[in-house]
Amino acid sequence: MSVVKWDVPKAARSRPVFKPTLRRLRYFVLGREVDKGFIFKLLLYLILISTSYIYLNPILKMMTRMLMDAKDLIDPTVTWIPSSLYFGHLSSAWDILQYAKSLSISVGVSLTAAALHCVTCGLAGYALARLDVPFKKLAFFLLLLAFIIPQQVIVLPTILLFRTLGLDGSLFTLILPAMFGFGVKGSLFVFIFRQFFMTQPKELEEAARLDGASAIRFYVKVMLPLSKPAILVVFLFSLVWTWNDTYLPRMFLASAADVPLATQLTRMDTMLNTFIESGGYPEYVAEPIKMAASFLTILPPLLIYLFTQRYFVESVERTGLVE
Repeated sequence: MSVVKWDVPKAARSRPVFKPTLRRLRYFVLGREVDKGFIFKLLLYLILISTSYIYLNPILKMMTRMLMDAKDLIDPTVTWIPSSLYFGHLSSAWDILQYAKSLSISVGVSLTAAALHCVTCGLAGYALARLDVPFKKLAFFLLLLAFIIPQQVIVLPTILLFRTLGLDGSLFTLILPAMFGFGVKGSLFVFIFRQFFMTQPKELEEAARLDGASAIRFYVKVMLPLSKPAILVVFLFSLVWTWNDTYLPRMFLASAADVPLATQLTRMDTMLNTFIESGGYPEYVAEPIKMAASFLTILPPLLIYLFTQRYFVESVERTGLVE
């Protein structure tokens, strides 16, 4: 019995192999969806790398300059990699900033203000979100108005108020506004708590009322444990904001000797000139000493963000701020 062989054209035989290959290549380059292709990922990584370089370049430049010795500073061929690591500028910046004392002041003021913001702004946000109180809409309007008004408008009446209370030049002037949720910070944090509490189901509150729980008891027993994401966001925002703030400490602590670290950094020019003249150092060491002082100032917030960035991003998503 003979077998009949059909003569299939060569183009027809190669077509089934060529089309899947072309399809796979197209899916690889363009993707089955817009955000799955190689070109999209390449553009995305280029944007991320460029943006990261813009932010990281000053920090890397600062770290490089503060570790250069006098020989590398005057050598125009040394740009990024010093010939040897020199830690004398860090030691000088440590002494000029009075780092141990200024750091303890910054830590104490920032942690206290952050804790008070979580307590007072949490209560205010819960009241605006879940309670039926008189003039609730007016209170929310005043909250937004407090967020819009710049702090420079109210700083002079605030200084006069603190002077009347006998708090002029006291570190308590940086903590008292947080105790009452005052200013731009307080209004923003109240708004964050309000947005979070509005996303919680009303059935929880109805069940608590049936059990005879009051509003304060319901807040402490139910809402406060659920608001851990909002508390973390507000705590970190307040901590970093208070740490980096230089305007209010300069207004309230203009003549004070004990000031936070960021404020001590703003006073560095005068102290640095005295330090250079007394030690007989050349003027070109002023730049690396300033960079070393800046690095010591931003180091604690960088370490905090390094260990809490995952929880911070997750908490921001769960508070309702990205909706």
